[in-house]
Amino acid sequence: MELSIVVPCYNEEAALPAFFEEIQRVLHTMHKSYELIFVNDGSKDRTMEVLKQFATTANCAVRIIDFSRNFGKEAAMLAGLKASSGDYVTVMDCDLQDPPSLLPKMFEELHTQEVDVVGSRRVTRSGEPPIRSWFARRFYGLINRFVEVEIVDGARDFRLMKRVVVNSILQLCEYHRFSKGIFVWVGFKTVYLEYENIERVAGETKWSFWKLFRYAIDGIVEFTNAPLAICTWVGSIVMGISILSALYHLVSWMIYSYLATDFFASMMFFLLGLNLLGIGIVGEYLGKTYDEVKKRPIYIIREEIVSKQEVSR
Repeated sequence: MELSIVVPCYNEEAALPAFFEEIQRVLHTMHKSYELIFVNDGSKDRTMEVLKQFATTANCAVRIIDFSRNFGKEAAMLAGLKASSGDYVTVMDCDLQDPPSLLPKMFEELHTQEVDVVGSRRVTRSGEPPIRSWFARRFYGLINRFVEVEIVDGARDFRLMKRVVVNSILQLCEYHRFSKGIFVWVGFKTVYLEYENIERVAGETKWSFWKLFRYAIDGIVEFTNAPLAICTWVGSIVMGISILSALYHLVSWMIYSYLATDFFASMMFFLLGLNLLGIGIVGEYLGKTYDEVKKRPIYIIREEIVSKQEVSR
């Protein structure tokens, strides 16, 4: 098997037929043996029924992994990577925002430039809400100030990887996964193909603003301890300012017999808020540690279906 294509799916019954047709068309021109690994991440629509039709009628190897519930895209990608057997592996969204037409160019770059990974990177965010695009740019600017590797702005999970890269990714067993960071943390020579943003072929995005915000927080907590260090420094600075301010007002009271009670009340509320912020940041790290210690499975498979073509192979 030359190529394994991992496709996480969550409520994608409307987009799957177009994706299946397009991916087969592109791969037919490439003349490579391939398998399609669909991971149904607890969909509530007819996604599973559509996938079963693919396994029955497709003229290629199809594997379906059906989760017992929705565990998230990170878990779905991990399950697909574990099930893959190809010399090369790619992860793709089925809404065609990851264009299959890039695959031939990816293979060309992988061999002509002697690299291990060919990623894809959006150079525009047309079609996205402006506030989401603004926060996305701020996130990449912020996290790259603190992490030891560069997380490329606009980089997609859609990338073509050699088997050695996939095996390295599978060695990282943390419960909370941030694949955008994991992909670059393992290293290896990587180049990116740039393309214009593409609208979904059907259906609606499953990523609300708050889900993306939470995902960004997870990425920062997973890949840097900087927030903890910032709490220490800010706490020290504020404590110093508070001491100086208290001394100033004490001297003013001794000289002018005047004590600014409103100032002290405001300072107390400020310190209380700062204290709660610090506790919240520490709580984030403590919660992640608690989840890791429990060692619960990252996902649970309800059913796994293998097409006849794959069995015969």
